[in-house]
Amino acid sequence: MHILTSQEQPMAADRHTYRITGGVPLHGTVEASGAKNAVTKELVATLLTGEPCVLHGVPRILEVDLVLGMLTELGTQVSWLGEHTVRVHTPEVTSTSLSSMYSGVNRIPILMMGPLLHRRGETVVPLPGGCTIGKRPIDFHLRGLAQMGADIVDRPGSVKVSADRLTGAHVHLPFPSVGATENLLLAAVLAKGTTVISNAAVEPEIVDLVLMLQKMGALITIDTDRTLTVSGVDELRGVEHHTVADRIEIASFAAAAVATDGRIEVRGARQDHLITFLNVLRHVGGEFNETEHGLEFFRARPLTATDVETGVHPGFMTDWQQPMTVLLTQATGTSVVHETIYEDRFGYAQQLSDSMGAGIELTTRCLGAAACRWHNRDYQHTAKITGPTPLKAADLVIPDLRAGFGYVLAALVADGMSTISGTRYLERGYEEPVAKLTAVGANITTQPA
Repeated sequence: MHILTSQEQPMAADRHTYRITGGVPLHGTVEASGAKNAVTKELVATLLTGEPCVLHGVPRILEVDLVLGMLTELGTQVSWLGEHTVRVHTPEVTSTSLSSMYSGVNRIPILMMGPLLHRRGETVVPLPGGCTIGKRPIDFHLRGLAQMGADIVDRPGSVKVSADRLTGAHVHLPFPSVGATENLLLAAVLAKGTTVISNAAVEPEIVDLVLMLQKMGALITIDTDRTLTVSGVDELRGVEHHTVADRIEIASFAAAAVATDGRIEVRGARQDHLITFLNVLRHVGGEFNETEHGLEFFRARPLTATDVETGVHPGFMTDWQQPMTVLLTQATGTSVVHETIYEDRFGYAQQLSDSMGAGIELTTRCLGAAACRWHNRDYQHTAKITGPTPLKAADLVIPDLRAGFGYVLAALVADGMSTISGTRYLERGYEEPVAKLTAVGANITTQPA
């Protein structure tokens, strides 16, 4: 894998576009990749120790490339031991700040605050970026670090954080933010005393991070009421860890199997990480079987409309709603998808409606079981989907990572050949998507951008 240098701009342009001819049922087997949302945070966690760390199941995606580039700037030595195994070693943190090329690229730099405070006592990190799906502020992160004794100074486009040593605190999160929970975990493991994080996120990727930190010597308890209790230790050791499979990728291929009326086995898929998704898939008309190596997905009956509301784990994941929305365009009746995590997650729907003929209507109303935190605010966070709609091939431009697979799925269902650009967003989080889709029979090729 190529690691970015300071002379290069991350994700500046597409490497290629996709051409997809739809109408082909997908059949075959794919291997689930390691979870982007776990491994990128686990790479950051290796900064907490001066000893070598080995991570297995690391996906070869652009987001991992970016994180390794960041770590290299801070003094990390990176070497690949195999196709999906990387050794990272930071015997000394040689820099406490990242170059401006990483400003606004993704949210990883802010997660480095805790480790860099423990290693060097201060850091300057660029403000976060990533997909355009909502504001995603970091006030929860900074407020929690301030409670732990950090001194925080805002700068144009960045924030400076310093501390002699972080101390334990009781931090209550107003919302169970994944990023804030991860940030506070990384700060708490080497803090003096005990840190309690209440109303914490408990996604499988966070549990996987906890498992890795525990192997390194951390003392972390996960209670049933979304409370994480961390007893700080003086030092952490190196670790060998295998990251969890990517439940977003797995759900994407499951939706593709059902939408195209095919049958796909995803090796490495875990039912316990997909319970809510599988229930919705079954309501629509999909089904699954457990296999020796994972789960197999297929259509069990004609597709029918259903209602979906996203939520924090164990609810329906916000990153599952894009392929599910496309799947619902093929279901008979009117479906409702109510997004409660991000206020601007349906930005991709306009192209599906205008260019491909999908029957999707957006509204600012809460049409779910209850009013959400976007109630009475001017955000189009609910979609009404009328189907089945024969989708038409079109030229599409991917606006963000998760919308990317939604567009790919729409093209796989549509009649004719579609062209998709903006593929750099999709490839941030999906490993070898063209090769995997080709392996299950998709008619997809690439052209130089």
